[in-house]
Amino acid sequence: MLEKLINGINTVLMIDVFFVIFCFIWFLVGLLSRQLGFPLVFDVWYSLWPNVIQPAIGIVMAGSILTGIAGQIRKYLPSS
Repeated sequence: MLEKLINGINTVLMIDVFFVIFCFIWFLVGLLSRQLGFPLVFDVWYSLWPNVIQPAIGIVMAGSILTGIAGQIRKYLPSS
């Protein structure tokens, strides 16, 4: 049961980390395009920041902590 939970959390974290990396690249492209006089890319990214990107970063942090705690619990459980 614990192993399935850890595998599920790891899968969600892997997908979320790639999404956060994509958002970071989008941020860099948005900054560059804004400097070149085309602010739409950054403005769209900025509108998604509080409702989409910040929670995704929070999920990565919370999932990492949860995975670490589950790993510590797994040390003390008898292996089956």
